[in-house]
Amino acid sequence: MIAILVDSNIILDVATDDRQWGRWSSGALARATDDATLVINPLIYAEVSVGFDKVEDLEEAMPANIFRREMLPYEAAFLAGKVFRSYRRRGGIRRSPLPDFYIGAHAAVAGYRLLTRDRTRYRTYFPTVELIAP
Repeated sequence: MIAILVDSNIILDVATDDRQWGRWSSGALARATDDATLVINPLIYAEVSVGFDKVEDLEEAMPANIFRREMLPYEAAFLAGKVFRSYRRRGGIRRSPLPDFYIGAHAAVAGYRLLTRDRTRYRTYFPTVELIAP
C-alpha cells in the first residue's frame, strides 16, 4: 500500500470546517484513506495542535489508527536545510516556515506522496514529490 504524508493545512481544513477549503480537503482526505496509509510526523502534529486546547481533542481529530506517526528521517533534515538555503538565496524571508521544508523533505526522502494545498512551494522545491493538491 502506498503512503501519503498529510500536510497540516489539510487536517486543519477538515477539523475547522474551513469555508474555502474544508470541502476539498475533506474529500481529498477521504479518497486518500481509501487508497493509502496516511502518515504524519511531529512537525505536522505540532502545527495542527495549535487549533486545539486539549491533546485529547487533537488525538480524536488525528487518531493513531488512521494517521501513522513517523519520526523525521535525518536525511530529510539535511535536505530541508539545503532547500531552505536555496529558498533564502532566491530572496525568501528568513522567518519562512522551515517546517514546510521538513515536510516536503520527509515526503521526498521516504518516497511518499504529499496531500497539501501548498502546491507552489512544494512543486518549486521538491519537484520529484507527487502532490495531491488542488
